[in-house]
Amino acid sequence: MQQAIESRPPPEAHPAPHGPSLQLAACLAAQPFCEVEQWDSDEPIPVKELERGVAGAHGLLCLLSDRVDKRILDAAGANLKVISTLSVGVDHLALDEIKKRGIRVGYTPDVLTDATAELAVSLLLTTCRRLPEAIEEVKNGGWTSWKPLWLCGYGLTQSTVGIVGLGRIGQAIARRLKPFGVQRFLYTGRQPRPEEAAEFQAEFVSTPELAAQSDFIVVACSLTPATKGLCNKDFFQKMKETAVFVNISRGDVVNQDDLYQALASGQIAAAGLDVTTPEPLPTNHPLLTLKNCVILPHIGSATHRTRNTMSMLAANNLLAGLRGEPMPSELML
Repeated sequence: MQQAIESRPPPEAHPAPHGPSLQLAACLAAQPFCEVEQWDSDEPIPVKELERGVAGAHGLLCLLSDRVDKRILDAAGANLKVISTLSVGVDHLALDEIKKRGIRVGYTPDVLTDATAELAVSLLLTTCRRLPEAIEEVKNGGWTSWKPLWLCGYGLTQSTVGIVGLGRIGQAIARRLKPFGVQRFLYTGRQPRPEEAAEFQAEFVSTPELAAQSDFIVVACSLTPATKGLCNKDFFQKMKETAVFVNISRGDVVNQDDLYQALASGQIAAAGLDVTTPEPLPTNHPLLTLKNCVILPHIGSATHRTRNTMSMLAANNLLAGLRGEPMPSELML
């Protein structure tokens, strides 16, 4: 995937190597009023390159790995009218500053809901059934015979699942977990969502109650000032020793030092993370030394279909914004 900085006639495009990026670049370049300058690499664009490329641009298409702050907005100048991000999360955008400048923002909700929910369930099952440990035992010769309690984990049948954030993705996760025989769903958030919760007979509880009563906890909320560091020492101390914690939202929702202590001391049973702080997580990070912690490289939406759909939505958001038309998915600031 590449960042594309879109602006200025006449039309021109630098080719992308494959997949969603190729579609995205082709979509933009096909427009008679567009000139496209594209960062042609899967690696994040350096800040200096982004500053240079965005100068004078009317539109910016960015990824969640691109921090669009005051510095970048200043470098862009007064021409910048629309930012389209290839993500549902927008915590990498300086929204207050963007709103102040009257810049419109497009994003990609809904289209990644199913893929992210599937990954959340996969990560939960992988973690609670200790699959990485089991695979390693097969490879290293640790599998010697069948043993009654060897590599026992925890099952979902008759369990209580707590979901932090019953939005689109939280609901999709609950919908997929229900057939596993979950007995009770709890959720927490800014406010009760009775209509959405009715499908799962989910109970709205406080965050401490959710931590204390859940056998499995899945964090699926947005990163906001209220949720930053929400899952901290106090949160983990309230959890059951047999509980499994999964985060597929944003790394900053979790205090990772506190999570490490909870896992290393046996305060909680296990954790599965698709998001960390920072990303990528350094290979010498303490969490990576723990057998009861499964960490993935932020692949929640990583299916071919989802990434293709996200790319086209991001391109169409950008084009609509440049034309002054309604975007397919605009973040209302």
